[in-house]
Amino acid sequence: MSQPLLLNLRNLACGYQDQRVVQNLNLHLNAGDIGCLLGSSGCGKTTTLRAIAGFEPVHEGEITLAGETISRAGFTLAPEKRRIGMVFQDYALFPHLSVAENIAFGIRKHPQKERVTEELLELVNLKNLGKRFPHELSGGQQQRVALARALAPEPQLLLLDEPFSNLDGELRRKLSHEVRDILKARGTSAILVTHDQEEAFAVSDHVGVFKEGRLEQWDTPYNLYHEPQTPFVASFIGQGYFIRGQLSSPESVLTELGELRGNRAYTWPMGGAVDVLLRPDDIVYAPDSPLKARIVGKSFQGASTLYRLQMPTGAQLESIFPSHADHQVGADVGIRVAADHLVLFQASGSVAAQIPAVESGVRRYSNAN
Repeated sequence: MSQPLLLNLRNLACGYQDQRVVQNLNLHLNAGDIGCLLGSSGCGKTTTLRAIAGFEPVHEGEITLAGETISRAGFTLAPEKRRIGMVFQDYALFPHLSVAENIAFGIRKHPQKERVTEELLELVNLKNLGKRFPHELSGGQQQRVALARALAPEPQLLLLDEPFSNLDGELRRKLSHEVRDILKARGTSAILVTHDQEEAFAVSDHVGVFKEGRLEQWDTPYNLYHEPQTPFVASFIGQGYFIRGQLSSPESVLTELGELRGNRAYTWPMGGAVDVLLRPDDIVYAPDSPLKARIVGKSFQGASTLYRLQMPTGAQLESIFPSHADHQVGADVGIRVAADHLVLFQASGSVAAQIPAVESGVRRYSNAN
């Protein structure tokens, strides 16, 4: 059964004073889902979060929460009336209050304040630490207190602004999975802001990729990786690179790696120049393949090794090989393309060209734009 719509941002423009940091933004979040705003610094993700919280006015468009308009041009419902919880980057705990008192801060008049606090302490795995003070806790424990405090008033929506950025890598990974489990256990809807893809994918059901104040794509992590809608998303999400090719049929493209065939049809003019997205896992080690590439760099990753490969044309690729075979930099290795479906983008300014007859297994095209 599909969940009801909880949050809707329609044609949103927002920013500071007259500066429109975010333009023409449309996204929605269903009840019980976790969304993420992902992008580099200054791209508009935190501005969007602050507009949802009610800290920034909206210049155009509107924000609705559970069917009620909470922001539009000329109207901003006060933050405390939105039933939105917030977890800040620096936790913002009260140093003079105990862990339990911090958690209960927003429900001081709740008739069952103690019971709710105990439940939340257990939920965030801090059951026996209620009497401690924030300075006696680790960074990860402080973050869990901040999360419990935000959950206590039962917000309709929880906003998390770079919540793991003060933690080291291993703890970030552990806590991001924990936070997802806690939110799902409570059925709490949330939006997270981060610049870390691994974090975004670990926590979220939907991720929005931002570029310079515009939302490029709002989609599942799977679709962002496998079905990117713009070249920016394709290159931003995961490791990827483009090689130039010519469309030879709706499902296939001629490249210096041979004719690549996918399982989707493109309706662009035959012979037009296209950029083909390839991921490191699309290029596999094939010792008997006539297609060779030279190893120009390698990075051992445990179960696998990431190789940087150079084609005879000078084009560079990346490929993941199983690590039990150790190939040396400078060696030529056989490779083949094992991409189930091809992700293509029309090359800028491309016009359809006459496709030459394929004389050998590998046609070479310039990799320059």
